[in-house]
Amino acid sequence: MTWRPQYRSSKFRHVFGKPATKENCYDGVPITRSVHDNHLCAANPRFIAVITECAGGGAFLVLSISHTGKVDPHHPRVSGHRGNVLDVKWNPFNDFCIASCSEDATVKVWEIPKHGVLKNITVPWKELQGHSRRVGLIEWHPTANNVLFSTGYDYQVMVWNLDAPEQVIKNPVRSISVHPDMVLSMSFNMDGSRLATSCKDKKIRIFDPRTGALLQEANCKSHKASKVLYLGNLKMLLSTGNSRWNHRQIALWDQDLSQPLLQEDLDGSSGVLFPFYDPDTHMLYVAGKGDGNIRYYEISSEKPYIHFLTEYRSHLPQKGMGIMPKRGLDVYSCEVFRFYRLVTIKSLIEPLSMIVPRRSESYQEDIYPMTAGCEPAMSAAEWMSGMDKGPVMMSLKPGSKLSLDSRRSQSRPGLLQLSFIQEQLDAKESKEPEPTNDLQAWQNGEAQDKSRSAVTNGRDVMLCSPPKTENELRQVFYKQQEEIRRLREMLSQREVRIKQLELEIKNELGLF
Repeated sequence: MTWRPQYRSSKFRHVFGKPATKENCYDGVPITRSVHDNHLCAANPRFIAVITECAGGGAFLVLSISHTGKVDPHHPRVSGHRGNVLDVKWNPFNDFCIASCSEDATVKVWEIPKHGVLKNITVPWKELQGHSRRVGLIEWHPTANNVLFSTGYDYQVMVWNLDAPEQVIKNPVRSISVHPDMVLSMSFNMDGSRLATSCKDKKIRIFDPRTGALLQEANCKSHKASKVLYLGNLKMLLSTGNSRWNHRQIALWDQDLSQPLLQEDLDGSSGVLFPFYDPDTHMLYVAGKGDGNIRYYEISSEKPYIHFLTEYRSHLPQKGMGIMPKRGLDVYSCEVFRFYRLVTIKSLIEPLSMIVPRRSESYQEDIYPMTAGCEPAMSAAEWMSGMDKGPVMMSLKPGSKLSLDSRRSQSRPGLLQLSFIQEQLDAKESKEPEPTNDLQAWQNGEAQDKSRSAVTNGRDVMLCSPPKTENELRQVFYKQQEEIRRLREMLSQREVRIKQLELEIKNELGLF
C-alpha cells in the first residue's frame, strides 16, 4: 500500500500579497523616527493617519485614502500635542474621529472635517488628562460607543467615557493599577468583556475591563511575551515574543493561561513581531519591525492549531503598519486583508493587498462572511452599567443596505459631493420653464451648459474669486486632482459592474 501525503483543504492556501504600484502609494511622507514599538499608522475607509517627524511638539498626518502619489511636504497636519505623538487610533464607529496619545502625558480626540484636513488642526474635541507620565498606547472598546482605554509609563490603564460633557476630562471612569511595569499591548475579545495585556515583565494578564479585576495571569519562563492578541471567537490568545534563547517566537494560549498550547520559534532577528488576526477568515498575519516579510497562518480550534500558509517577501523593511477595516476592502478583486506598510528609507506608505486568487470577478460569498460593522452595539452608559454585547454584523455584498451605506460611500468620499452637485443641478433644471421655441431652447441649453461648467470641485466659479496666493492655487490644484481621481474610480467601478452583468447574462443564457 503506497503512502500518500495528507493535504489540508483550505480556501486560503494560495493567498498572495500584491503591493500597490508606485502611483498608488503615498510618497514623500516624513515618517517619525520614534523607536516606540507601535504601529505608527491607522487607516479607515476614508482616511489614513501616520505619525510624522516634526520639530517642536508632536503631529500626525491625515490623508484622504484616494490622495495617492506625491504628498505635499507642507500638507496641513494635526498638531496639538506638546510632545511626540506615540500612537493613533481611529474610532471604529466614526470615520471622522481619531484619538492620539503623546509624550506630553495627554490623550486627545480629534474631529476630522469631512472634506479632509485643509489647514492645521490644533484644538481637539476632547482632551484627557489623567496620566502622570507619557502615554504610549490607546485602544477603543470594540462594541461600546465612545469608550477609550489608555496606558502609559505610569503603569496604569485608564478607562475614559467620551460622552462626558466637559471638553477637558481629568478623571477617568476607572484606573487599573496592577502592572508592575510598562504595558506593551492591549487586546479585547469579541464583545469587549475581557481585556488582555502584555507587560514589560514578560507576563500576560486578563482583566475585566469594567471593574479592573485581575482574572488570569500567565507566568511561563520559556516564553517572554511582548505583544498579545485575542483570536476572535476561538476563545484563544496569541502572543509574540522571545524564547529563553532569544529566538523570536509565537505562542498560543487557552483563556486560563496555565500553559501555552503551542510554541513555535521563527528566527533569530531582534525586531518586535506585530500579530494581526482576521476573525472572518481565521487567518493570522505576523509582521516584524524592520523586516521585509509578512508570514501568514490559518488558525483552527483543533490540533495542531496553527497551519503555516506562506509569506510575503519584500526587500523594503517596514517600520510600522496600519490595517484597513474589512468594510473598506475591494471585494471585486477578492481582497481579504490590506496593510499599509511604512517604509522609512523611502518615506513611503505602501498599500499591500492580500488576495485570494479566483477566476471570477464577481462577489465571492464564501470568503466574505458577515463581519463587524461600523455601528456600535451599545452606548457608553449601557456598558458602564454592566451590559455586554457582541458587535453589530454587516454584509460586504455589494447592493446590500448596510454595505451600500457604510462601505461604498465611505471608501469613495467624493461620490457624496458629486451626487450632491448633480442633485442641485437637477433641481435647477426642474424649476426652469419649458422653452416655447427653438431659439429659447438653444439659449436655455447654453445657459445650462454654462451653469454645469461653472461648478467644479463643489465650488461655484462665478461666486468664488480666483486664487490670489500660491497656497490657494495649490489647494485648488489638489482639489482638481482629487476630482479626477474620483471620476476615474467611478469609471472603473462601472466597467467592473458592466463586466459582471455581462457574465451573469452569459451564464443565464447558457442555462437556457
